Amino acid sequence: MIVTDWIHSIAGFFILLTMALGTDCGSNPLFLHEYWLFGTAFVGLNLFQFGFTKFCPLGLILKALGVPVCRHTNK
Repeated sequence: MIVTDWIHSIAGFFILLTMALGTDCGSNPLFLHEYWLFGTAFVGLNLFQFGFTKFCPLGLILKALGVPVCRHTNK
């Protein structure tokens, strides 16, 4: 997996997790507090600003950890 694959996977997981923790539908056993929805907004805003600036803090962290930036194909 390359950096963008990891970013999409982590962002998607974080959105699902914070939605589950922040949505009270009466029988949600994971609900903790509605402030967890700010996590969803944070991820959404980061994805939105990345569309304009091409700056992603998670991308910098993943690159520093040695995750490849592009796929190398031998064609």
